[in-house]
Amino acid sequence: MLQEQVAEKIQMLYQISRDLETLFPGRHYTPDGHIIGSIGEALAASFYGLDLFTASEETHDAKAPDGRLVQIKATQIQRVALSSEPKWLLVLKIHRDGTFSEEYNGPGALVWAHCGKMQKNGQRPISLTMLHQLQEKVPVSQRLQRIV
Repeated sequence: MLQEQVAEKIQMLYQISRDLETLFPGRHYTPDGHIIGSIGEALAASFYGLDLFTASEETHDAKAPDGRLVQIKATQIQRVALSSEPKWLLVLKIHRDGTFSEEYNGPGALVWAHCGKMQKNGQRPISLTMLHQLQEKVPVSQRLQRIV
């Protein structure tokens, strides 16, 4: 039920984006940045039982029921970027239809070791393709478990 409600709201965001692009040709109104990050954090909290920290905390966004510190990354594209090494990393991809998929759920050190060079913005990028390869090294029993 929650997934359907979230999907409906995300679909509305994308419809508003398309409407604005029609009104102002040549401009893009893709939902990104803070709004996608906040949606990802809310989804992670709801679906994995995470306790969110105050917004914009450094490195970690939440605590898992087992005490693990978790950084949550949400994206609509084929990569994410990290500014520091988290204890645990959960990467969600938000789809245009409002659904989401888990792209990585594992140790932050494993990802940090495979990230690209530090960019001028202070972040190190990594592709979802690489995250999928790294995910295979994380036993299902060690991953954060969905509660919904």
